[in-house]
Amino acid sequence: MTSPESGVLGLDGFRLPGEFEPHDRCWMCWPRGNAALWGSHLDAARDAYAAVAQAIRAFEPVTMVAHPDDEADAGRRCGEDIEVWAQPIDDSWVRDTGPTLLVDDDGASVAIDWVFNGWGGRSARTDADDALAGAIAARIGAPALRAPLVLEGGAICGDGEGTLLVTESCLLNPNRTPGLDRAAIERHLMDLLRVETVIWLPHGLSDDHDTDGHVDTVAGFVRPGVVMMVEPPRDTAHPDNTRLRENERVLLESVDALGRQLEIIPVPYVEGTRGTDGRPVARSYVNAYIADGGVVMPGFGLETDDAARAVVGEAFPYHDVVMLPEGATIALGGGNIHCITLHQPAARQRGGCAG
Repeated sequence: MTSPESGVLGLDGFRLPGEFEPHDRCWMCWPRGNAALWGSHLDAARDAYAAVAQAIRAFEPVTMVAHPDDEADAGRRCGEDIEVWAQPIDDSWVRDTGPTLLVDDDGASVAIDWVFNGWGGRSARTDADDALAGAIAARIGAPALRAPLVLEGGAICGDGEGTLLVTESCLLNPNRTPGLDRAAIERHLMDLLRVETVIWLPHGLSDDHDTDGHVDTVAGFVRPGVVMMVEPPRDTAHPDNTRLRENERVLLESVDALGRQLEIIPVPYVEGTRGTDGRPVARSYVNAYIADGGVVMPGFGLETDDAARAVVGEAFPYHDVVMLPEGATIALGGGNIHCITLHQPAARQRGGCAG
């Protein structure tokens, strides 16, 4: 495979599957023992990650990547059912640092290895995390294509049929891939991910400063043609009211790669909170993991939890919905369950997805 500039990608026949399609396993990364991110919350964060791993393991295999210094602790807390793989890592947000995997109908996979720069330079250490996608690709036997874009996996969401959701606030931020405009970035996304339609939502959540507004805090595909989206807060003066109404307008005016208008399933809005260092961090029920036969979603100990769980249950009638109170702890680090998990899609024939 060569670079996109050559026009010969070697990706013919591959596609970006939807997250709701079958998986071979889930990948996670263990919070680092020396991570300044968690501070006094490190012990609680590790217990929360273990709880997420165990919940997902009820539906599919889980591999926990742990720094060699933390391998024993990860194994002890996660239990025998969770595979622990010792590997150098800087942080614990595998959705953003791991590969984006494409599949074909012959059973093959290809890994897209994005450039990772610590969410626009916010993280001081990035070398190990930038190398993680290639390491995972090698371990599963998938060739890796190094992409000419700075991008994190939480910034994109595909429907499996040629449509991609992204946010302008993240992908067009000059701290990612400076020098490329929207049209150039879109061409790269279409070439690398084999999609035909890119839907640009204007905004992420106002408190999602750490990622410049990843799409996985505001919207995601339930199945082709159906998008789950955080509804605007009732307070019309709230900055997210305007942001989310603009996102909703874009979705309603858009069609997917097959020409369908999108159905929107609204999910209750939840206010952000303060992170471990006092900075504002976003919280979102959309930031959940769709497993084989289950959805593992965050709970925050709020009165909106039950309503959010009911909405997700109706959206995924053939899945068991598991709401974890550990979502409140994970949110302190600036993300949630979707951010700390990465699905490895199964390379199978189309038609196997459940919705």
